[in-house]
Formats: sequence, structure tokens, C-alpha cells
Amino acid sequence: MKTIVVMGRGGTGKTSFVSLIADYFIKTGQTPLLLVDLDPDQSLGEMIGVDLQDEGKKSISELIEDTFIEKGGTTIGIPPSRRIENRIWQDGMYEGRHFDFIAIGTKWVEGCYCMPDAALRDALGRLVRQYRYVLIDAPGGLEHLNRRVTTQVNDIIDVLGPSAKSFAHLERAKRIADECGIKYERFISVGGYQFPEELTERAMSVSG
Repeated sequence: MKTIVVMGRGGTGKTSFVSLIADYFIKTGQTPLLLVDLDPDQSLGEMIGVDLQDEGKKSISELIEDTFIEKGGTTIGIPPSRRIENRIWQDGMYEGRHFDFIAIGTKWVEGCYCMPDAALRDALGRLVRQYRYVLIDAPGGLEHLNRRVTTQVNDIIDVLGPSAKSFAHLERAKRIADECGIKYERFISVGGYQFPEELTERAMSVSG
């Protein structure tokens, strides 16, 4: 099993990149895949043609709200993430022919993704063994690195735009990943659809 995390500032084409990687793996028979949408914009589902609501599934944030608010669940004595693990597998996962798909969803508590991220982290620890690849579409921010949604990956890919902010994102992402102790084999920078060839050397020097 190999895990690939794709990140980058909004608008660089990272979600399109994730879907293209998935398409390549499917066409070359490198399945099964697990696709994970960590972005609150929830655009990966649209890109791969999966609407969780139409499929009768819920995002992780929706499952947490349903468990701990609407149904009066409690966190006393039991880690909240473990209480909903079975619900993530049963009610939150779309299962397709070549890939499965789960999404973090929108914020269940204003300004905080701590509990959804913890739930996903624990669930992934038990889910990933059955897949050949796990592809994670990360949000534009870097909070997911601080919260260590996944602590050991094969590749971290930062999709770059031509702006100074995009390069700053790349530098911060690599620094935070190292500071948080995230283990990875390769940290890769990839130019997005608007990325000029003359900036390639600079991108390579940052990602190492």
C-alpha cells in the first residue's frame, strides 16, 4: 500500500491532479484505490463523478454532527473518533468498482476541524491496508499537517502556481511536515497548468 498526499494553494489544479492520478492507476490496473477529500470545498467528488448525498452517504463532519449533536451522543470515556469509525465505514464510504471515496466535509464546529481530522486519522489507520494506493486531496491550508491526519506517507506532492504565495506555500509545507515528524519518502513539487517552465529549477531547489 502506498499513500500519496496532494496539496497546494487554491486554484493551482491539485484536485484535477488527484483525479488524473486516479485515472492513470485505474487504466493501468493499479487498483483498488481509496480517494480521500480533505478539502472543505468538496470538489474531488464532483471531479470523479461521485455525489455522496445521491449515493446515500455522508461526509465525516456530517456523521460527527449526527452522532454527537442530533442523536445526543457523548464523548465521556470514549474517544469520539472511535465511536464513529463504524459509521464512517458503513455510512460515509462510497464503494465503487475501482475506487472507494470518503470526504471530510464542511466544518461541523465553526473554525475547527480537530474532531473530523481525528476521526479520519483513526479510521485511515485501519482502512488503508486493503488498498494499493491511498490518494489524499489536501486543503489549501496546512492545518492537516499540524493535526497529522496521516503521519506516514510515500509521496507528498505540492502542485505549484507561478505566484510567490504558491512558492511560500511549498516552503512552509515542507518545513511543517518535517517539524511535525511526518515520515515521507519523497517531497515533490509539480507545476500546475499555469506554471511556466522557467521556474522549474526554483521549484526543484525548494522541494529538494
